[in-house]
Amino acid sequence: MMRPTIAFLTDFGTRDHYVGAMKGAALTICPDATLVDITHDVDPQDILGGALELAAAYPYFPPGAVFVAVVDPGVGSARRGLAAEASGYKFVAPDNGLLTLVLREAAAAQVVELRAPQFARADVSRTFEGRDRFAPAAAWLARDTPLASLGPAVDRWEMLRVPQAEVSGNTLRGEVLRIDRFGNLVTSIDRSAFDGFAATGAMVLVGPHRIHLVGTYAEAPPNALCALFGSSNRLEVAVNGGSAARHLGVARGAPVAVTRA
Repeated sequence: MMRPTIAFLTDFGTRDHYVGAMKGAALTICPDATLVDITHDVDPQDILGGALELAAAYPYFPPGAVFVAVVDPGVGSARRGLAAEASGYKFVAPDNGLLTLVLREAAAAQVVELRAPQFARADVSRTFEGRDRFAPAAAWLARDTPLASLGPAVDRWEMLRVPQAEVSGNTLRGEVLRIDRFGNLVTSIDRSAFDGFAATGAMVLVGPHRIHLVGTYAEAPPNALCALFGSSNRLEVAVNGGSAARHLGVARGAPVAVTRA
């Protein structure tokens, strides 16, 4: 029998005890779980960044995996905690939009509010619900506790505005959604939008820069700008051996356009 999997995503970093305490709380309830770190380097309070990272990772886990995602500027406030089942996976997170892409992509989803006290620690800290509420709920789900046991069903939850590509005349317009560790600019232009606009031949524009499409980074000359579709099937702007973000001096939200060649 496959061991249950619990995957963690936070903005906590790894310098402090926070991630370890969450894992300890989970293992206390589900000691045979395999614990996986997606990332703990989401920028502090960056809910959209967390939503993008979660959406890029979860489809590659075995069916039935449980994800606990905590990027939570509203910790201790009246915002709800949620547990969801979607696309064959289970998720626990604050109700602040962190599950936007997971729930938007799912054909059907069941979502409940975390209410049942027996599935949280007895003393819930108002500043560390990740340890005391979310990690325990994820561990109970990993033990095959029915989703409905954790609380009442809800049919509305917070959804972020996630920019999407739009066609304007002869131009497909998008923007930089995130910048990865290598300085690659990951955009809101996905492959399906691109293929529908310019199946053959296109030029990518960032400010005054006209950038050629390549199949992989190594096809561009060293230190040259290039554009390609990365592993998340989004158009990326990169520099072979360098940082496109530093080279272009841009940040999240910078406009990116595609024109037909």
